Amino acid sequence: MKQRAERNRTIDLTEAEKHAFSKRLVRLNRPACIKKVLNTTICQDMQGACDFLPGGFVDLLFLDPPYNLNKTFGGKRFTKGSQEKYAALLDGWLRPLVRLLKPTASVYICSDWNGCGAVQMTAEKYFTIRNRITWEREKGRGAKANWKNCSEDIWFCTVSSDYTFNAEEVKLKRKVIAPYTHKDGRPKDWNRSEDGDFRLTAPSNLWTDLTIPFWSMPENTDHPTQKPEKLLAKIILASTRPGDVVLDPFLGSGTTSVTAKKLGRRYIGIEQDRVYCCLTEKRLNIAENNRMIQGYQEGVFWERNAIPIKTIKTRQRISRISQVKSI
Repeated sequence: MKQRAERNRTIDLTEAEKHAFSKRLVRLNRPACIKKVLNTTICQDMQGACDFLPGGFVDLLFLDPPYNLNKTFGGKRFTKGSQEKYAALLDGWLRPLVRLLKPTASVYICSDWNGCGAVQMTAEKYFTIRNRITWEREKGRGAKANWKNCSEDIWFCTVSSDYTFNAEEVKLKRKVIAPYTHKDGRPKDWNRSEDGDFRLTAPSNLWTDLTIPFWSMPENTDHPTQKPEKLLAKIILASTRPGDVVLDPFLGSGTTSVTAKKLGRRYIGIEQDRVYCCLTEKRLNIAENNRMIQGYQEGVFWERNAIPIKTIKTRQRISRISQVKSI
């Protein structure tokens, strides 16, 4: 385990934890029934695992594959190619997943600007594309000869015209900048409170309220491309109902499974890296006693840095107590 600064809350694994959590991992070598795979972490290549999963049982597919970049990840070297070559890669990942989806399922596919054309080209072969969400990554390297790259895209697709979308579940709570009132002084489409003046706004396809996990956040791991739990919470609440099944075939360190568990959904995660699978199991263990999702409170999403300080401190204290429990 790495030596961390005192205030660093990044989730680590001891050798004993790796050994213990490895025993929970699933590996498929024959067709599996739904009961065997629900609420598990499958440790193997997603294409191999998909061959053994039952058909037509997934309500939500969240796909966060390697991007069209020059990068080594999970022991494999990915080389940036043309849109056509990347589309062929995506097709190889997506094709075996289609069989697993219910006719009412929703699909979300992550990409950066390099892969947008390929994602659209591939997704429209199998699904109806409903929207493209752009979300702000407030981190990012600056460049002297280019614009700083600090956004990513998520393509929202459905298998059919019969799908779930719970707009009321994913409203954003924003501070009121122009507090218009009725003639009698009553707030017009906003609310006064001890914590300030806020209004609930309808969900849009531009997300500027997310925070990339970093060292002081209790959800942080050493995974290089970890998505925020808040991002997954938006998707899961919008496109599933309690008890629905969420599948992530490129699970990483487990954000999708953990968030699904916190929100009362069933989940399956597939990841070929054993250490990340064990991190997932540790995070799922922590979620048994701590269902907090940073930036989501009282049934609404708050814009970045808008939750009152006293509320943040209370929830952080609860999180620290819960995170001590691992196995």
